Amino acid sequence: QVQLVESGGGLVQAGGSLRLSCAASGGTFTSYAVGWFRQAPGKEREFVGVISWNIGITYYADSVKGRFTISSDNAKNTVYLQMNSLKPEDTAFYYCAARRGSARRNRDEYDYWGQGTQVTVSS
Repeated sequence: QVQLVESGGGLVQAGGSLRLSCAASGGTFTSYAVGWFRQAPGKEREFVGVISWNIGITYYADSVKGRFTISSDNAKNTVYLQMNSLKPEDTAFYYCAARRGSARRNRDEYDYWGQGTQVTVSS
C-alpha cells in the first residue's frame, strides 16, 4: 500500500520561503508521477505542480511558475516543493499525490494522497 506523508508546512511572512516534503513508502516510485495540490478555505483543491519521478520533468500552475520548484530524491523516496517569494494568496492546505504513469494536472487522476500540511503566509 502506497503511503505519502507531507511535512514542512508552517507560518511564514510574505516574501519568505518554505520547503515541503512528501515522503513515499510502499512501492517503487520510479514509474510514478507525484503532484502537489492545495486547497484554501471555501475553494476547490487546485493543481500546483507535478514531477515525473523517473525522468524529472516538471509542470507548474501559472500562479506559482517561477516561484515554486519541485524536485525528487530517489534515494530517500521523497519529493520536495520549494516555495519562494510566498504571497498571502499561497495560504492553503498543501497535499502531495501520486499516480502510476505520466504527469497529470487533474486531481481526479491521482490514486494516492497524503494527509496534507498547512501553509500560512502573513502579509
